[in-house]
Amino acid sequence: MNEDHLDEKPEAAGMAGFDFGETPPVAGKGETQAAYRVLARKYRPSRFADLIGQEAMVKTLSHAFELDRIHQAYILTGVRGVGKTTTARILARAFNYELPARDGRPAVTRPTIDMPELGVHCQAIMDSRHVDVIEMDAASHTGIDDIREIIDSARYRPVMARTKVYIIDEVHMLSKQAFNGLLKTLEEPPDHVKFLFATTEIEKVPITVRSRCQRFDLRRIDANVLATHLAAIAAKENVSVEPEALALIARAAEGSVRDALSLLDQAIAASADRAARAEDLRIMLGLADRTRIIDLFEDVMAGRIAEALRALKDLHNSGADPGQILVELAEFAHFVTRLKLVPEAAQDVSITQEEHRRGAEFAKALGMAVLTRAWQLLLKGVQEVKESPRPLASADMILVRLAYAAELPTPDEALRKLASGTMETSPASSSSGVSRGRTNAIGGGGAVARAAESLPQSAPRAVADQAPLLRLGRFEDLVALAAKNRDIQLKLALERDVRLIRFEEGSIEFSLAPGASVQLAQHLMKRLQEWTGQRWMVAISKTEGAPSLKEQAAAKEKDARSGVEADPLVQSVLAAFPGAKIVDVRSTAAPEPTADMVETNDEIAYADQIFTEDDL
Repeated sequence: MNEDHLDEKPEAAGMAGFDFGETPPVAGKGETQAAYRVLARKYRPSRFADLIGQEAMVKTLSHAFELDRIHQAYILTGVRGVGKTTTARILARAFNYELPARDGRPAVTRPTIDMPELGVHCQAIMDSRHVDVIEMDAASHTGIDDIREIIDSARYRPVMARTKVYIIDEVHMLSKQAFNGLLKTLEEPPDHVKFLFATTEIEKVPITVRSRCQRFDLRRIDANVLATHLAAIAAKENVSVEPEALALIARAAEGSVRDALSLLDQAIAASADRAARAEDLRIMLGLADRTRIIDLFEDVMAGRIAEALRALKDLHNSGADPGQILVELAEFAHFVTRLKLVPEAAQDVSITQEEHRRGAEFAKALGMAVLTRAWQLLLKGVQEVKESPRPLASADMILVRLAYAAELPTPDEALRKLASGTMETSPASSSSGVSRGRTNAIGGGGAVARAAESLPQSAPRAVADQAPLLRLGRFEDLVALAAKNRDIQLKLALERDVRLIRFEEGSIEFSLAPGASVQLAQHLMKRLQEWTGQRWMVAISKTEGAPSLKEQAAAKEKDARSGVEADPLVQSVLAAFPGAKIVDVRSTAAPEPTADMVETNDEIAYADQIFTEDDL
């Protein structure tokens, strides 16, 4: 827990909590100014109106204060630098906001979220030196003894403020015993006590603690909002920063305001007396030039592996980290994929017009399978580079792997080539990797040399557009195909439950026999697509169809039996042998072999099995 500042004026301690600001440091000989305050502290929000990117939380808290429904404990979670501790201090200020009556203005004596000016206790709370607002770092105070101090002191009313507030940062670091010791006080605290918890790892906080708190998830700050915020701060500091440099900072900060302000501080110092440029930022951050990253992406996708390896070496010599280069390649592959799927969703102030233009060209020229495969290879490659003793060599091999993988056909292309017998059995011998493959549509200088429609689109294409692997001319062929593929349950269902109405290539319509499974159509559609390579439309109609194959066979057998029973010779045999009956009627002609005569022992074993929805 924080201690009172030793340099605080003794006479100020007993002035009913009125804050007179920090005691200025004693200037030594030749000193004329105070120590420099970093931007992250100088521009730390002091009101809810100053918070950026957390509108949902601010709105909820505003309504809670207006309705006087203020909770006893809040837990704030989110990544580093999004304002958890800052929000906790603003809340502590709101709990204890007081203003004396002045110039006809009424006094403020109740908690409020509207704080247009500093109140009696505000400055001390913001400086983390108020006696009734106790901040504790749980990373260094993890035990039950630290929590016992809180429990014991919570019984006493605040010294100067209206509410005693306990702010526990990184609360997930508390031990199990400390959490258990806090539970009772957290559930039923005195009326004058509020708890504010902050954590980056909410899943490590026991559910028993979370259930006693109101939880707010602080969002990462959007790059557009963050870049605008940085531009406003740069203007206040009277420094010039290129818009592209601000975009780089916003992207590198990954939604953290503190990280962004620290990078801006560093960029201003690096640029000295001139404008902070994007080129300076790239050198400072170890980033590669975005244009050169796109050129490298183009070389890899076009199979120009020699040029790609030279470009990687040049980027490394200019200070870019090999792992970071692969990360940026993966980010660009993701950006191109988003442009391909949802063009309007890829608008971002951190993306330059050149990136948009060239990204759109790649989105038109490259198929979805190529982009997703590039993403997977780059994602695995980043981890390989991190673990490799020679990062640059590992990055080289990953680019080689990516370039040659681009030559592989997509699954739908492989099916078409297998069906037509044009599939190559040996890898391409071209030294340029994919120079004669599908990604050769990317030409030099960033222009797409071939029209987008010349590239096979590997996004999910209707299978009906492909050449079917085999054709079925009649319903009996379908039954024979099910038997050939040893799907005995489906074969029996087709024979017993399907009353055919219409059968065409790619389409079948039928009604169901009583007791048939309603899932038969879906199951049949799936199997037909697997077996034929063609999408079939399978419809169940309420119109009564023709008798099923089993019903037709039963009718033929009945007709044959009736004809045999009417034969005088058979009647005389039955009369001569009382109790005899006709078991089967067989033709003396040898049957012609058909596809239906593939019945196996498995079919016999399944002959009496009932076809149900669970079987499907």
